[in-house]
Amino acid sequence: MEFTEYTVEKIRDAFGIVQGERYEFIMEFEVDEEDELYTPHGLLLRLIYAVNGEEKKIIKHEIIERSTQKVLEFDLEDDELEETEAFCAAHYTEAE
Repeated sequence: MEFTEYTVEKIRDAFGIVQGERYEFIMEFEVDEEDELYTPHGLLLRLIYAVNGEEKKIIKHEIIERSTQKVLEFDLEDDELEETEAFCAAHYTEAE
């Protein structure tokens, strides 16, 4: 899995219900043609990343077919999830 483009945005909690901060990432990524996720339409990963003090983690993620915006019924594998969490940890501070 290779991330080709991404955006990150801080989610505002107007009511102060959620502890810590939340960030929404939209990430374009590519996989090999042999991968079960492969689609010629391209793929997006939409996820919510939480930061509460020292605790940082992915709360929710969806894999989306880029051209149709259809949510696919796949989850990230453990190694892909670790790679994605490391990416988010390195980039969440770029949010506006």
